[in-house]
Amino acid sequence: MAESMLVGVTDAVASRRAIEWACRRAEERGSRIELISIVGGAVGAVGEGAVVAEALALTEAMLEREAERARARGLHVEVRLARGNPVDELVDASMVFDLLVIGSDYRGPQSGPRRGPHGVRIVAAAHCPVAVIPDIDLDGRQGVLVGVDGSPFSAKAIEFAAAEAAGIGDPLTLVHAWTTVPLPLAMHAYPAGYLAGMQKLGEEMVAEARSGIVERHPDLEVRGIVERGHPGVVLGRLSAEARTTVVGSHGRGPLARLLLGSTSHEVLSWPVSATIVVR
Repeated sequence: MAESMLVGVTDAVASRRAIEWACRRAEERGSRIELISIVGGAVGAVGEGAVVAEALALTEAMLEREAERARARGLHVEVRLARGNPVDELVDASMVFDLLVIGSDYRGPQSGPRRGPHGVRIVAAAHCPVAVIPDIDLDGRQGVLVGVDGSPFSAKAIEFAAAEAAGIGDPLTLVHAWTTVPLPLAMHAYPAGYLAGMQKLGEEMVAEARSGIVERHPDLEVRGIVERGHPGVVLGRLSAEARTTVVGSHGRGPLARLLLGSTSHEVLSWPVSATIVVR
């Protein structure tokens, strides 16, 4: 069965990036696309009805324009116009889709502060994997990157990333970043062999993950990177050269940072590639 994608649409430039990313994916995979826009709920103010009606009409016209552009490329595209809280509506709608695609207005390290909480809230609560597309030109990028930490959440992300890479013929890079325990005040240096041992444990973890992938995807090129450093920082740096970054989350719920995990939360705060969060 063809993959189904739900794409959140606004009038922002970042939204156009998300639509284009979804269209290219649909061209590669024969995916079905549904474009959704949400107009905020009414509060009962005098004269509000006319404003809401105009907003609905303009939003519907925008959706149809975007849909026609995609249909002109031979894609199967439907549209949906909803009213209410954008986060809640997107989360509810994601229940019957394989992938939710949203845009981020992040434009790179020189563009200003990290992104706000709405995208993270959507990712934390969505019922399916979520692709967050930054407002960055990703043309010419190659490769799928995935974080490896030995957890069940990481295992799901690895399998998703392997299928993603195999589907587009890109190499897959498994990334493990390790950090040391704080050095006690009475100690001036880590014990001999401690840092080498941490590096070895990381390499063994990546090697084990790689062997499982090679069994299931024998034609896939799989690389491994093990570095000392904060996982979010290491993944963010390496993502700048990748087409797609995949990270695992802890589950669904309103406490985004806790349930996504600090690494996923940090990567989503500064997305420098198409970033897919898997649960």
